Amino acid sequence: MKEEIQKIFKGEIEDSADIISKYSHDASIFEIAPKLVLFPKDKEDVKSLVKWVGENKSKYPDLSITSRCAGTCMAGGAIGESLILDFTKHMNRLINFNPETMSITVEPGMFYRDFEKITLEKELILPCYTASKSLNAMGGMYGNNSAGEKTLKYGKTEDYIIESKVVLADGNEYVVKNLNGEDLAQKISGATFESGVYKAMHSLISDNQEEINNAKPKVSKNSAGYYLWNVVKENNFDLNKILVGSQGTLGIATEITFRLVPNPKYSKLVAVFMNDLSPLGKLVDEILPLLPETIEAYDDKTMQLAVRFFPDFLKNKGLIGMIKFMWSFLPESVLMLSSGFPKLILLVEFSGTGNEEVHNKCVEFVEKIKPFNLKTHITKSQTESSKYWDIRRESFNLLRKHVAKKRTAPFIEDIIVRPEFLPKFIPELNVILNKYKLTYTIAGHAGDGNFHIIPLMDFRDSSVASVIMELSEEVYDLVVKYGGSITAEHNDGLVRTPYLPKMYSPKMISLFASVKGIFDPQNIFNPGKKVPILNGPGTKEYLSSHIAKEHEAKHQS
Repeated sequence: MKEEIQKIFKGEIEDSADIISKYSHDASIFEIAPKLVLFPKDKEDVKSLVKWVGENKSKYPDLSITSRCAGTCMAGGAIGESLILDFTKHMNRLINFNPETMSITVEPGMFYRDFEKITLEKELILPCYTASKSLNAMGGMYGNNSAGEKTLKYGKTEDYIIESKVVLADGNEYVVKNLNGEDLAQKISGATFESGVYKAMHSLISDNQEEINNAKPKVSKNSAGYYLWNVVKENNFDLNKILVGSQGTLGIATEITFRLVPNPKYSKLVAVFMNDLSPLGKLVDEILPLLPETIEAYDDKTMQLAVRFFPDFLKNKGLIGMIKFMWSFLPESVLMLSSGFPKLILLVEFSGTGNEEVHNKCVEFVEKIKPFNLKTHITKSQTESSKYWDIRRESFNLLRKHVAKKRTAPFIEDIIVRPEFLPKFIPELNVILNKYKLTYTIAGHAGDGNFHIIPLMDFRDSSVASVIMELSEEVYDLVVKYGGSITAEHNDGLVRTPYLPKMYSPKMISLFASVKGIFDPQNIFNPGKKVPILNGPGTKEYLSSHIAKEHEAKHQS
Protein backbone atom coordinates (compact mmCIF):
# COMPACT_ATOMS: atom_id res chain seq x y z
CA MET A 1 0.00 0.00 0.00
CA LYS A 2 2.81 2.44 0.86
CA GLU A 3 4.43 1.95 -2.53
CA GLU A 4 1.11 2.60 -4.29
CA ILE A 5 0.52 5.84 -2.39
CA GLN A 6 4.07 7.07 -3.08
CA LYS A 7 3.20 7.21 -6.79
CA ILE A 8 0.52 9.87 -6.24
CA PHE A 9 1.77 11.65 -3.08
CA LYS A 10 4.63 14.19 -2.90
CA GLY A 11 4.92 14.44 0.88
CA GLU A 12 6.57 12.03 3.31
CA ILE A 13 5.02 8.65 4.11
CA GLU A 14 6.24 7.09 7.35
CA ASP A 15 5.80 3.68 8.93
CA SER A 16 8.76 3.44 11.33
CA ALA A 17 8.10 2.01 14.77
CA ASP A 18 8.78 5.38 16.45
CA ILE A 19 6.39 7.29 14.19
CA ILE A 20 3.66 4.68 14.47
CA SER A 21 4.02 4.70 18.26
CA LYS A 22 3.88 8.50 18.41
CA TYR A 23 0.77 8.71 16.25
CA SER A 24 -0.97 5.93 18.16
CA HIS A 25 -1.84 8.57 20.74
CA ASP A 26 -3.37 11.98 21.03
CA ALA A 27 -4.23 13.63 24.38
CA SER A 28 -6.94 11.05 25.04
CA ILE A 29 -6.94 7.79 26.98
CA PHE A 30 -6.61 5.65 23.85
CA GLU A 31 -3.89 3.81 22.00
CA ILE A 32 -4.60 2.92 18.36
CA ALA A 33 -1.82 2.20 15.88
CA PRO A 34 -2.19 3.51 12.32
CA LYS A 35 -0.83 1.74 9.26
CA LEU A 36 0.89 4.82 7.80
CA VAL A 37 1.47 8.45 8.75
CA LEU A 38 1.49 10.93 5.87
CA PHE A 39 2.64 14.56 5.72
CA PRO A 40 1.02 16.32 2.74
CA LYS A 41 3.09 18.96 0.93
CA ASP A 42 0.03 20.85 -0.28
CA LYS A 43 -3.67 20.60 -1.12
CA GLU A 44 -2.88 18.61 -4.28
CA ASP A 45 -1.50 15.86 -2.06
CA VAL A 46 -4.75 15.87 -0.08
CA LYS A 47 -6.88 15.68 -3.21
CA SER A 48 -4.75 12.92 -4.71
CA LEU A 49 -4.86 10.87 -1.52
CA VAL A 50 -8.64 11.16 -1.12
CA LYS A 51 -9.16 10.11 -4.74
CA TRP A 52 -6.79 7.17 -4.32
CA VAL A 53 -8.48 6.02 -1.13
CA GLY A 54 -11.91 6.23 -2.77
CA GLU A 55 -10.71 4.23 -5.77
CA ASN A 56 -9.03 1.56 -3.62
CA LYS A 57 -11.59 1.16 -0.85
CA SER A 58 -12.87 -2.12 -2.29
CA LYS A 59 -9.29 -3.44 -2.51
CA TYR A 60 -8.49 -2.36 1.07
CA PRO A 61 -11.85 -2.35 2.93
CA ASP A 62 -10.40 -0.84 6.13
CA LEU A 63 -8.78 2.06 4.28
CA SER A 64 -9.56 5.50 5.73
CA ILE A 65 -8.03 8.92 6.47
CA THR A 66 -7.83 10.54 9.89
CA SER A 67 -6.81 14.18 9.63
CA ARG A 68 -4.57 15.44 12.41
CA CYS A 69 -2.96 18.70 13.40
CA ALA A 70 -1.49 19.19 16.90
CA GLY A 71 -2.93 15.97 18.34
CA THR A 72 -4.35 17.73 21.42
CA CYS A 73 -7.76 16.06 21.14
CA MET A 74 -8.85 14.54 24.47
CA ALA A 75 -11.63 12.54 22.82
CA GLY A 76 -9.54 10.32 20.54
CA GLY A 77 -10.56 12.23 17.43
CA ALA A 78 -7.02 12.41 16.00
CA ILE A 79 -6.15 8.69 15.98
CA GLY A 80 -7.23 5.84 13.74
CA GLU A 81 -6.29 2.40 12.41
CA SER A 82 -5.50 3.31 8.81
CA LEU A 83 -3.91 6.52 7.43
CA ILE A 84 -3.04 9.54 9.58
CA LEU A 85 -2.71 12.79 7.62
CA ASP A 86 -0.66 15.32 9.61
CA PHE A 87 -0.83 18.94 8.39
CA THR A 88 1.57 20.60 10.83
CA LYS A 89 4.81 19.78 8.98
CA HIS A 90 4.09 21.48 5.64
CA MET A 91 0.52 22.80 5.43
CA ASN A 92 0.97 25.41 8.14
CA ARG A 93 1.20 28.60 6.11
CA LEU A 94 -0.48 31.98 6.13
CA ILE A 95 -2.48 32.38 2.91
CA ASN A 96 -3.84 35.89 3.37
CA PHE A 97 -4.29 38.47 6.12
CA ASN A 98 -6.57 41.46 5.60
CA PRO A 99 -6.63 43.78 8.62
CA GLU A 100 -9.16 46.07 6.88
CA THR A 101 -11.80 43.31 6.69
CA MET A 102 -10.43 41.76 9.91
CA SER A 103 -10.03 38.35 8.28
CA ILE A 104 -7.23 35.84 7.94
CA THR A 105 -6.84 32.72 5.80
CA VAL A 106 -4.49 29.95 6.90
CA GLU A 107 -3.74 26.31 6.26
CA PRO A 108 -4.97 23.87 8.91
CA GLY A 109 -1.54 22.93 10.26
CA MET A 110 -0.70 26.42 11.56
CA PHE A 111 -0.32 26.44 15.34
CA TYR A 112 -2.47 28.94 17.20
CA ARG A 113 0.61 30.38 18.90
CA ASP A 114 1.95 31.41 15.46
CA PHE A 115 -1.48 32.53 14.27
CA GLU A 116 -1.91 34.77 17.32
CA LYS A 117 1.44 36.50 16.75
CA ILE A 118 0.22 37.59 13.33
CA THR A 119 -3.15 38.88 14.52
CA LEU A 120 -1.91 40.62 17.65
CA GLU A 121 0.47 42.73 15.55
CA LYS A 122 -2.69 44.38 14.19
CA GLU A 123 -4.41 44.37 17.60
CA LEU A 124 -6.83 41.68 16.43
CA ILE A 125 -7.63 38.29 17.92
CA LEU A 126 -9.59 35.08 17.34
CA PRO A 127 -11.40 35.03 20.70
CA CYS A 128 -12.50 31.37 20.70
CA TYR A 129 -8.96 30.19 21.52
CA THR A 130 -8.60 27.26 23.90
CA ALA A 131 -6.79 26.81 27.21
CA SER A 132 -4.23 24.77 25.26
CA LYS A 133 -3.55 27.68 22.90
CA SER A 134 0.20 27.24 23.20
CA LEU A 135 -0.21 23.73 21.73
CA ASN A 136 -3.25 23.50 19.47
CA ALA A 137 -3.54 24.19 15.74
CA MET A 138 -6.12 25.92 13.55
CA GLY A 139 -7.39 22.80 11.79
CA GLY A 140 -8.17 21.27 15.16
CA MET A 141 -10.14 24.36 16.15
CA TYR A 142 -12.18 24.02 12.95
CA GLY A 143 -12.65 20.27 13.39
CA ASN A 144 -13.65 20.47 17.04
CA ASN A 145 -15.56 23.78 17.01
CA SER A 146 -13.25 24.92 19.77
CA ALA A 147 -14.08 27.34 22.54
CA GLY A 148 -12.38 28.69 25.62
CA GLU A 149 -12.21 31.33 28.29
CA LYS A 150 -13.69 34.15 26.17
CA THR A 151 -16.57 32.10 24.76
CA LEU A 152 -18.99 33.54 27.31
CA LYS A 153 -18.82 36.87 25.48
CA TYR A 154 -17.61 35.93 22.01
CA GLY A 155 -18.92 32.47 21.12
CA LYS A 156 -17.29 29.42 19.51
CA THR A 157 -15.21 28.78 16.40
CA GLU A 158 -18.30 28.30 14.23
CA ASP A 159 -19.11 31.98 14.80
CA TYR A 160 -15.81 33.05 13.18
CA ILE A 161 -15.68 31.03 9.96
CA ILE A 162 -16.14 33.16 6.85
CA GLU A 163 -15.38 30.37 4.41
CA SER A 164 -13.30 27.24 4.02
CA LYS A 165 -11.87 25.14 1.25
CA VAL A 166 -12.71 21.49 1.77
CA VAL A 167 -11.79 18.31 -0.08
CA LEU A 168 -14.91 16.15 -0.24
CA ALA A 169 -15.15 12.41 -0.83
CA ASP A 170 -14.80 12.72 -4.62
CA GLY A 171 -11.29 14.11 -4.14
CA ASN A 172 -12.10 17.61 -5.35
CA GLU A 173 -11.71 20.81 -3.37
CA TYR A 174 -14.71 23.10 -2.94
CA VAL A 175 -15.24 26.54 -1.44
CA VAL A 176 -17.77 26.36 1.39
CA LYS A 177 -19.43 29.61 2.47
CA ASN A 178 -22.77 31.08 3.43
CA LEU A 179 -25.27 30.94 0.55
CA ASN A 180 -28.47 32.94 0.08
CA GLY A 181 -31.54 31.35 -1.47
CA GLU A 182 -30.56 32.15 -5.05
CA ASP A 183 -27.00 30.87 -4.62
CA LEU A 184 -28.30 27.69 -2.97
CA ALA A 185 -30.73 27.01 -5.81
CA GLN A 186 -27.90 27.39 -8.31
CA LYS A 187 -25.66 25.10 -6.27
CA ILE A 188 -28.31 22.39 -6.01
CA SER A 189 -29.02 22.50 -9.76
CA GLY A 190 -25.49 21.39 -10.64
CA ALA A 191 -24.31 17.89 -11.49
CA THR A 192 -21.19 17.65 -9.31
CA PHE A 193 -20.68 15.61 -6.16
CA GLU A 194 -20.82 18.90 -4.26
CA SER A 195 -24.22 19.72 -5.77
CA GLY A 196 -25.52 16.33 -4.66
CA VAL A 197 -24.33 17.02 -1.11
CA TYR A 198 -26.10 20.38 -1.04
CA LYS A 199 -29.30 18.95 -2.47
CA ALA A 200 -29.38 16.00 -0.07
CA MET A 201 -28.54 18.14 2.96
CA HIS A 202 -31.18 20.72 2.07
CA SER A 203 -33.81 17.99 1.77
CA LEU A 204 -32.74 16.26 4.97
CA ILE A 205 -32.98 19.46 6.99
CA SER A 206 -36.23 20.65 5.36
CA ASP A 207 -37.94 17.29 5.82
CA ASN A 208 -36.93 17.00 9.50
CA GLN A 209 -36.92 20.62 10.66
CA GLU A 210 -39.14 20.14 13.72
CA GLU A 211 -37.22 17.09 14.96
CA ILE A 212 -33.92 18.90 14.46
CA ASN A 213 -35.02 22.07 16.25
CA ASN A 214 -36.38 20.12 19.21
CA ALA A 215 -33.15 18.13 19.52
CA LYS A 216 -30.89 21.17 19.93
CA PRO A 217 -29.41 21.04 23.46
CA LYS A 218 -30.54 24.00 25.56
CA VAL A 219 -27.06 25.04 26.68
CA SER A 220 -24.75 27.78 25.44
CA LYS A 221 -22.19 25.33 24.02
CA ASN A 222 -22.56 21.87 22.52
CA SER A 223 -20.18 19.69 20.49
CA ALA A 224 -22.22 16.48 20.53
CA GLY A 225 -23.45 15.13 17.21
CA TYR A 226 -23.67 17.02 13.91
CA TYR A 227 -24.99 20.59 14.22
CA LEU A 228 -27.97 20.19 11.91
CA TRP A 229 -29.83 23.03 13.65
CA ASN A 230 -27.17 25.57 12.67
CA VAL A 231 -27.06 25.15 8.88
CA VAL A 232 -30.20 27.12 7.99
CA LYS A 233 -30.65 30.63 9.33
CA GLU A 234 -33.43 32.76 7.87
CA ASN A 235 -32.72 32.66 4.11
CA ASN A 236 -29.13 31.50 4.44
CA PHE A 237 -27.60 28.03 4.10
CA ASP A 238 -24.04 27.45 5.34
CA LEU A 239 -22.49 23.98 5.35
CA ASN A 240 -19.56 25.30 7.38
CA LYS A 241 -21.98 25.14 10.29
CA ILE A 242 -21.95 21.35 10.07
CA LEU A 243 -18.38 20.88 8.85
CA VAL A 244 -17.09 22.86 11.83
CA GLY A 245 -17.11 20.41 14.72
CA SER A 246 -17.42 17.34 12.48
CA GLN A 247 -13.89 16.14 13.42
CA GLY A 248 -12.90 15.53 9.81
CA THR A 249 -15.63 12.91 9.35
CA LEU A 250 -17.28 14.72 6.40
CA GLY A 251 -14.34 16.18 4.48
CA ILE A 252 -10.84 17.63 4.88
CA ALA A 253 -10.33 21.39 5.22
CA THR A 254 -7.29 22.68 3.32
CA GLU A 255 -7.78 26.43 3.92
CA ILE A 256 -9.82 28.25 6.56
CA THR A 257 -10.78 31.93 6.61
CA PHE A 258 -11.45 33.29 10.09
CA ARG A 259 -13.14 36.50 11.12
CA LEU A 260 -11.21 38.39 13.78
CA VAL A 261 -12.25 40.94 16.40
CA PRO A 262 -10.38 43.83 18.04
CA ASN A 263 -8.27 42.71 20.97
CA PRO A 264 -9.39 44.65 24.06
CA LYS A 265 -6.56 46.93 25.14
CA TYR A 266 -7.60 47.12 28.74
CA SER A 267 -8.71 44.30 31.00
CA LYS A 268 -8.58 43.44 34.66
CA LEU A 269 -9.19 40.28 36.61
CA VAL A 270 -10.99 39.71 39.90
CA ALA A 271 -10.22 36.50 41.75
CA VAL A 272 -13.04 35.17 43.92
CA PHE A 273 -12.24 32.55 46.55
CA MET A 274 -15.04 30.14 47.46
CA ASN A 275 -14.93 27.71 50.38
CA ASP A 276 -18.46 26.47 49.65
CA LEU A 277 -19.65 25.61 46.13
CA SER A 278 -23.37 25.65 46.90
CA PRO A 279 -23.90 29.35 46.02
CA LEU A 280 -22.04 29.03 42.68
CA GLY A 281 -25.15 29.03 40.50
CA LYS A 282 -26.67 32.08 42.20
CA LEU A 283 -23.31 33.83 42.13
CA VAL A 284 -22.99 33.31 38.37
CA ASP A 285 -26.52 34.70 37.93
CA GLU A 286 -25.41 37.85 39.76
CA ILE A 287 -22.26 38.19 37.68
CA LEU A 288 -23.68 37.70 34.18
CA PRO A 289 -25.67 40.99 33.99
CA LEU A 290 -22.38 42.87 34.50
CA LEU A 291 -21.22 41.49 31.11
CA PRO A 292 -17.81 40.12 32.08
CA GLU A 293 -15.44 38.95 29.37
CA THR A 294 -14.86 35.66 31.18
CA ILE A 295 -15.98 33.67 34.21
CA GLU A 296 -13.47 30.86 34.60
CA ALA A 297 -12.90 28.51 37.53
CA TYR A 298 -10.53 25.97 38.96
CA ASP A 299 -10.59 23.99 42.18
CA ASP A 300 -8.32 23.62 45.20
CA LYS A 301 -6.58 20.58 43.75
CA THR A 302 -5.53 22.62 40.73
CA MET A 303 -4.17 25.38 42.96
CA GLN A 304 -2.30 22.87 45.11
CA LEU A 305 -0.82 21.41 41.94
CA ALA A 306 0.49 24.84 40.95
CA VAL A 307 2.09 25.34 44.35
CA ARG A 308 3.61 21.87 44.29
CA PHE A 309 5.18 22.35 40.88
CA PHE A 310 5.86 26.06 41.16
CA PRO A 311 9.24 25.88 39.34
CA ASP A 312 7.41 25.02 36.10
CA PHE A 313 5.80 28.44 36.15
CA LEU A 314 9.16 30.16 36.52
CA LYS A 315 10.70 28.69 33.39
CA ASN A 316 11.51 31.16 30.62
CA LYS A 317 10.50 34.19 32.71
CA GLY A 318 14.00 35.54 33.33
CA LEU A 319 15.28 36.76 36.69
CA ILE A 320 13.16 39.93 36.88
CA GLY A 321 10.08 38.13 35.60
CA MET A 322 10.67 35.33 38.12
CA ILE A 323 10.86 37.79 41.03
CA LYS A 324 7.72 39.61 39.91
CA PHE A 325 5.84 36.34 39.46
CA MET A 326 6.80 35.04 42.92
CA TRP A 327 6.03 38.39 44.58
CA SER A 328 2.59 38.46 42.94
CA PHE A 329 1.54 35.42 45.00
CA LEU A 330 1.88 37.28 48.31
CA PRO A 331 -1.89 38.07 48.67
CA GLU A 332 -2.82 34.41 48.10
CA SER A 333 -0.13 33.25 50.52
CA VAL A 334 -1.56 35.46 53.26
CA LEU A 335 -5.10 34.31 52.45
CA MET A 336 -4.24 30.62 52.48
CA LEU A 337 -2.25 30.86 55.69
CA SER A 338 -5.32 32.29 57.39
CA SER A 339 -8.12 30.41 55.63
CA GLY A 340 -6.57 27.43 53.86
CA PHE A 341 -7.00 26.58 50.17
CA PRO A 342 -10.37 27.70 48.78
CA LYS A 343 -12.54 24.97 47.26
CA LEU A 344 -12.93 26.96 44.06
CA ILE A 345 -11.29 30.04 42.56
CA LEU A 346 -13.38 32.07 40.13
CA LEU A 347 -11.62 34.28 37.60
CA VAL A 348 -13.91 37.11 36.52
CA GLU A 349 -12.40 39.36 33.88
CA PHE A 350 -13.71 42.69 32.60
CA SER A 351 -12.52 44.63 29.55
CA GLY A 352 -13.08 48.14 28.27
CA THR A 353 -11.67 51.23 26.60
CA GLY A 354 -9.57 52.44 29.53
CA ASN A 355 -8.01 51.41 32.82
CA GLU A 356 -10.36 53.52 34.92
CA GLU A 357 -13.45 52.11 33.22
CA VAL A 358 -12.26 48.54 33.73
CA HIS A 359 -11.28 49.13 37.35
CA ASN A 360 -14.69 50.65 38.07
CA LYS A 361 -16.37 47.55 36.63
CA CYS A 362 -14.29 45.39 38.97
CA VAL A 363 -15.21 47.53 41.99
CA GLU A 364 -18.91 47.40 41.01
CA PHE A 365 -18.67 43.62 40.77
CA VAL A 366 -17.01 43.25 44.17
CA GLU A 367 -19.67 45.46 45.75
CA LYS A 368 -22.50 43.52 44.11
CA ILE A 369 -21.39 40.15 45.47
CA LYS A 370 -20.69 41.34 49.03
CA PRO A 371 -23.84 39.58 50.33
CA PHE A 372 -22.14 36.26 49.46
CA ASN A 373 -19.38 36.99 52.03
CA LEU A 374 -16.61 35.83 49.72
CA LYS A 375 -12.98 36.88 49.72
CA THR A 376 -12.08 38.73 46.53
CA HIS A 377 -8.93 40.21 45.05
CA ILE A 378 -8.75 42.77 42.23
CA THR A 379 -5.47 42.21 40.43
CA LYS A 380 -3.15 45.18 40.21
CA SER A 381 -1.05 44.27 37.17
CA GLN A 382 -0.87 42.12 34.08
CA THR A 383 1.74 39.94 35.81
CA GLU A 384 -0.66 39.30 38.65
CA SER A 385 -3.48 38.41 36.26
CA SER A 386 -1.18 36.17 34.22
CA LYS A 387 -0.38 33.94 37.18
CA TYR A 388 -4.03 32.93 37.46
CA TRP A 389 -4.28 32.22 33.73
CA ASP A 390 -1.02 30.25 33.85
CA ILE A 391 -2.52 27.98 36.51
CA ARG A 392 -5.78 27.62 34.60
CA ARG A 393 -4.13 26.86 31.28
CA GLU A 394 -1.25 24.70 32.42
CA SER A 395 -2.91 22.47 35.04
CA PHE A 396 -3.58 19.63 32.59
CA ASN A 397 0.02 19.59 31.38
CA LEU A 398 1.33 19.72 34.95
CA LEU A 399 -0.73 16.68 35.83
CA ARG A 400 0.50 14.79 32.81
CA LYS A 401 4.16 15.59 33.43
CA HIS A 402 4.56 15.19 37.16
CA VAL A 403 2.24 12.63 38.72
CA ALA A 404 4.08 9.34 39.09
CA LYS A 405 2.41 6.05 38.15
CA LYS A 406 -0.97 7.68 37.60
CA ARG A 407 -1.93 9.70 34.55
CA THR A 408 -4.67 12.02 33.41
CA ALA A 409 -7.83 10.31 32.25
CA PRO A 410 -9.95 12.73 30.21
CA PHE A 411 -13.26 10.99 29.57
CA ILE A 412 -15.86 13.05 31.47
CA GLU A 413 -13.86 16.23 31.00
CA ASP A 414 -16.27 18.42 29.06
CA ILE A 415 -19.75 18.33 30.57
CA ILE A 416 -22.09 21.32 30.59
CA VAL A 417 -25.39 22.24 32.20
CA ARG A 418 -27.08 25.63 32.40
CA PRO A 419 -25.61 27.70 35.26
CA GLU A 420 -28.91 27.87 37.16
CA PHE A 421 -28.69 24.10 37.73
CA LEU A 422 -25.19 24.19 39.26
CA PRO A 423 -26.33 24.37 42.94
CA LYS A 424 -28.05 20.98 42.52
CA PHE A 425 -25.83 19.51 39.81
CA ILE A 426 -22.40 19.94 41.44
CA PRO A 427 -23.24 18.23 44.77
CA GLU A 428 -24.78 15.30 42.90
CA LEU A 429 -21.75 15.13 40.62
CA ASN A 430 -19.39 15.07 43.61
CA VAL A 431 -21.35 12.20 45.15
CA ILE A 432 -20.79 10.15 41.99
CA LEU A 433 -17.09 11.02 41.74
CA ASN A 434 -16.35 10.43 45.40
CA LYS A 435 -17.95 6.99 45.22
CA TYR A 436 -15.01 5.90 43.05
CA LYS A 437 -12.40 7.43 45.40
CA LEU A 438 -10.61 9.16 42.55
CA THR A 439 -8.17 12.04 42.72
CA TYR A 440 -9.35 14.63 40.23
CA THR A 441 -9.15 18.30 39.33
CA ILE A 442 -12.02 20.54 38.24
CA ALA A 443 -11.57 23.59 36.04
CA GLY A 444 -13.69 25.21 33.40
CA HIS A 445 -16.02 27.91 32.25
CA ALA A 446 -18.33 28.62 35.17
CA GLY A 447 -20.21 31.32 33.26
CA ASP A 448 -21.45 28.65 30.84
CA GLY A 449 -21.78 25.85 33.39
CA ASN A 450 -19.06 23.97 31.48
CA PHE A 451 -16.59 22.00 33.61
CA HIS A 452 -13.52 19.93 32.79
CA ILE A 453 -13.08 17.08 35.26
CA ILE A 454 -9.75 15.29 34.96
CA PRO A 455 -9.31 12.19 37.15
CA LEU A 456 -5.92 10.64 37.81
CA MET A 457 -5.82 6.89 37.28
CA ASP A 458 -3.27 4.10 37.29
CA PHE A 459 -3.74 2.52 33.86
CA ARG A 460 -1.85 -0.58 34.91
CA ASP A 461 -4.83 -1.44 37.10
CA SER A 462 -7.07 -3.98 35.37
CA SER A 463 -10.19 -2.27 36.76
CA VAL A 464 -9.56 1.06 34.99
CA ALA A 465 -11.63 0.25 31.90
CA SER A 466 -14.67 -0.82 33.91
CA VAL A 467 -14.44 2.29 36.13
CA ILE A 468 -14.28 4.52 33.06
CA MET A 469 -17.32 2.83 31.55
CA GLU A 470 -19.37 2.88 34.76
CA LEU A 471 -18.47 6.44 35.68
CA SER A 472 -19.23 7.69 32.16
CA GLU A 473 -22.71 6.17 32.33
CA GLU A 474 -23.48 7.75 35.70
CA VAL A 475 -22.09 11.20 34.93
CA TYR A 476 -23.75 11.42 31.52
CA ASP A 477 -27.07 10.30 32.98
CA LEU A 478 -26.77 13.15 35.48
CA VAL A 479 -25.92 15.64 32.73
CA VAL A 480 -28.92 14.57 30.65
CA LYS A 481 -31.15 14.75 33.74
CA TYR A 482 -30.37 18.48 33.91
CA GLY A 483 -30.78 19.02 30.16
CA GLY A 484 -27.07 19.46 29.47
CA SER A 485 -24.59 18.15 26.93
CA ILE A 486 -21.97 15.45 27.44
CA THR A 487 -19.50 17.58 25.48
CA ALA A 488 -19.52 21.37 25.28
CA GLU A 489 -16.33 21.96 23.28
CA HIS A 490 -14.08 18.86 23.14
CA ASN A 491 -16.31 16.87 20.78
CA ASP A 492 -17.35 13.22 20.59
CA GLY A 493 -14.34 11.37 19.19
CA LEU A 494 -14.09 7.77 20.28
CA VAL A 495 -14.82 8.48 23.94
CA ARG A 496 -18.33 9.94 23.62
CA THR A 497 -19.74 8.70 20.32
CA PRO A 498 -21.15 5.57 22.04
CA TYR A 499 -23.10 7.80 24.45
CA LEU A 500 -24.83 10.04 21.91
CA PRO A 501 -28.11 8.04 22.27
CA LYS A 502 -28.32 9.36 25.84
CA MET A 503 -28.75 12.87 24.43
CA TYR A 504 -30.57 12.28 21.18
CA SER A 505 -33.61 10.35 19.98
CA PRO A 506 -33.25 7.32 17.66
CA LYS A 507 -34.53 9.57 14.87
CA MET A 508 -31.74 12.10 15.42
CA ILE A 509 -29.14 9.35 15.60
CA SER A 510 -30.39 8.08 12.24
CA LEU A 511 -30.16 11.62 10.83
CA PHE A 512 -26.53 11.83 11.95
CA ALA A 513 -25.89 8.57 10.09
CA SER A 514 -27.61 10.02 7.02
CA VAL A 515 -25.40 13.10 7.13
CA LYS A 516 -22.32 10.87 7.22
CA GLY A 517 -23.66 8.88 4.26
CA ILE A 518 -24.35 12.01 2.21
CA PHE A 519 -20.87 13.45 2.61
CA ASP A 520 -18.90 10.21 2.88
CA PRO A 521 -20.68 7.29 1.22
CA GLN A 522 -17.63 4.99 1.44
CA ASN A 523 -16.81 5.92 5.06
CA ILE A 524 -13.29 7.04 4.26
CA PHE A 525 -13.11 10.06 6.59
CA ASN A 526 -12.19 9.42 10.24
CA PRO A 527 -14.58 6.49 10.78
CA GLY A 528 -16.17 5.74 14.15
CA LYS A 529 -16.42 9.32 15.33
CA LYS A 530 -19.92 10.84 15.48
CA VAL A 531 -21.39 7.72 13.82
CA PRO A 532 -20.35 4.29 15.20
CA ILE A 533 -19.28 1.34 13.09
CA LEU A 534 -20.91 -1.98 13.93
CA ASN A 535 -18.45 -4.03 16.02
CA GLY A 536 -15.87 -1.29 15.50
CA PRO A 537 -14.92 2.30 16.38
CA GLY A 538 -17.61 4.36 18.06
CA THR A 539 -18.96 1.50 20.18
CA LYS A 540 -18.57 0.96 23.92
CA GLU A 541 -16.75 -2.32 23.28
CA TYR A 542 -14.19 -0.56 21.10
CA LEU A 543 -13.80 2.22 23.65
CA SER A 544 -13.12 -0.23 26.44
CA SER A 545 -10.71 -2.41 24.47
CA HIS A 546 -8.52 0.43 23.14
CA ILE A 547 -7.73 2.25 26.38
CA ALA A 548 -3.96 2.66 26.65
CA LYS A 549 -2.68 0.22 29.23
CA GLU A 550 0.54 1.58 30.68
CA HIS A 551 2.34 4.57 29.27
CA GLU A 552 1.27 8.19 29.12
CA ALA A 553 -0.71 9.22 26.08
CA LYS A 554 1.36 11.73 24.16
CA HIS A 555 0.29 14.62 22.01
CA GLN A 556 2.35 16.28 19.36
CA SER A 557 3.46 19.81 20.12
